[in-house]
Amino acid sequence: MTPPLLPRLRGRRDDLQPVLRRLADVVLADPVAAGRLTIDQLAAAADCAQSSVVNFARELGYSGYRDFRRALVEEAARAAGQEDELVFPISIDAADPLAVSVSRIAAADGRAVRDTVRLLDIGVLEQVAEVLVGSRRIVLVGAGASGLAAMDLQYKLTRLGLSAHALTSAHDALPAVAGLGELDCLVAISDSGRTTDVLEALALADEGGARTLAITGDPASPLALGAAHLLLTASREPSFRAGATSSRIAQLTIADCLLIAVTARLPDAGQDALRRTRRALEPRRP
Repeated sequence: MTPPLLPRLRGRRDDLQPVLRRLADVVLADPVAAGRLTIDQLAAAADCAQSSVVNFARELGYSGYRDFRRALVEEAARAAGQEDELVFPISIDAADPLAVSVSRIAAADGRAVRDTVRLLDIGVLEQVAEVLVGSRRIVLVGAGASGLAAMDLQYKLTRLGLSAHALTSAHDALPAVAGLGELDCLVAISDSGRTTDVLEALALADEGGARTLAITGDPASPLALGAAHLLLTASREPSFRAGATSSRIAQLTIADCLLIAVTARLPDAGQDALRRTRRALEPRRP
């Protein structure tokens, strides 16, 4: 099954050539309206030649503009029919009424979760769960908002009895990753797939022969291309945000899915570990 068009386009946008990036911006700004454009109209909107539109469609895996346009129209219509919220939230302006901003944040975050699940390759998820269960040590590396996702996944994995450690500083992460070997696993988290500290950790893990997993929003990024396993996130960040909340929520969705997948690989031990950790915390619940 072909992965959804719009999440793929958002993830690849920064890697496209300038002309193709302009086309991507036109489509992503209003997919519904873009789906109504003829090839010459789309070319005019992006200030490019019709041949660039054809190259754009082929870059995304379609035979031509007609094939691309059909996929865009179907996906935009399906999304509009399924959601009662802003399907394609626009950038948030600080001058907007607070209620409008809150609505747009909710729309963007909810869509990030749905698109991430639609992008999820269940086969890869099962493979990754098997790798995690079979690893002696698991080091999770992320910076900024991705560091929060790393810590959340560490918490989930340790509750299942796995040896997992989240590190958000290069001074902590790089020495730890340098000690990983063939029985260990690095989970590298970066929405852009270009965070320098995370890429350095990936290179060190490769040198030691460790297993590697990338969680990123860009399938063409150095992180995605360098890791042995890849789980993609989908998010759209309005320009005015207090932090990368949509990307973080998408990453937390992957963490939740990994928890379920790993628990399924440990049907007895995993359930028992969850019960024991719940009992340990029960006296401290408010």
